[in-house]
Amino acid sequence: MSTIVNRMTTDAQPTLIIIAGPTATGKTSIAIQLAKSFSTEIISSDSRQFYQELKIGTARPSDRELSEVPHHFIGHLSIHDNYNVSLFETDAILKLEQLFLTRRIAIMAGGSGLYINAVCHGIDDLPDPDNMLREDLKVLLNKYGIAALQQKVKELDPEYYKTVDLSNPKRLLRAIEVCMTTGKPFSSLRRNEQKNRNFRIVSIGLTRDRDELFNRINTRVEKMITEGLLDEVKSVYPFKGLNALNTVGYKELFDYLDGLTSFDKAIEKIKTNSRRYAKRQLTWFNKDKEITWFHPEDVDGIYNFIGKEIRET
Repeated sequence: MSTIVNRMTTDAQPTLIIIAGPTATGKTSIAIQLAKSFSTEIISSDSRQFYQELKIGTARPSDRELSEVPHHFIGHLSIHDNYNVSLFETDAILKLEQLFLTRRIAIMAGGSGLYINAVCHGIDDLPDPDNMLREDLKVLLNKYGIAALQQKVKELDPEYYKTVDLSNPKRLLRAIEVCMTTGKPFSSLRRNEQKNRNFRIVSIGLTRDRDELFNRINTRVEKMITEGLLDEVKSVYPFKGLNALNTVGYKELFDYLDGLTSFDKAIEKIKTNSRRYAKRQLTWFNKDKEITWFHPEDVDGIYNFIGKEIRET
């Protein structure tokens, strides 16, 4: 391990180590181990952990874990703040530039694939959302349902309509905003051109077999409940319409508070939706052929892989 550290300390080009994978795999623990070994800091790429009001339900690192090494982009926003992946790209790149002034390595850990991709490869420079337009579209959604957004996208950008996840209102809203703001189809502006980065990237994915992962998810949900998730949800209930709260663990308990389901059924729904979320994360990350996968307990394998990547670049 010390050989790797020495090699990275003297190497000319800084390195960003990505620790990715589905929820509940153990990314936080590995990221902290690596950050300690390399005397560096961690950038969170978990978009659910950005919000200071959402601590228990997003499985934010504990106070003890946060004290072990410096973490960035955890609890730095309010649920009332407007934030998006483009702003995160700008903020994260700036933070990396600052870290690389005194360190040759940084760690980025999280399960939000779009946010990781933005830092590694960049995203298209699309216009910021118009707040008034967004509010009008939300009224449309609330009044007529998601079918109204689907029809709007079909009219404005039939090419994007063929590929977008039609069940995802946030993506539909964003496409409509861009179309109406620019007067151009959203699909024509999504060039997917990779931006040049002045650091190399080593991408590590953490995974467990299905039963092991699902058991960990179920156990984590039960732990959240005992830690006071319901009280946390009650504290943000008045703002349940905010985008930041359209999140597993909160939506289900909002239904319970609205009398639409029982408490036990809400908990089971959180477990089910968390497992589904993990499967979607795996689908996303499996498309990235630059990720090398490890079981979280294969710490030696992870360190050996990092050393090999450094020697060969």
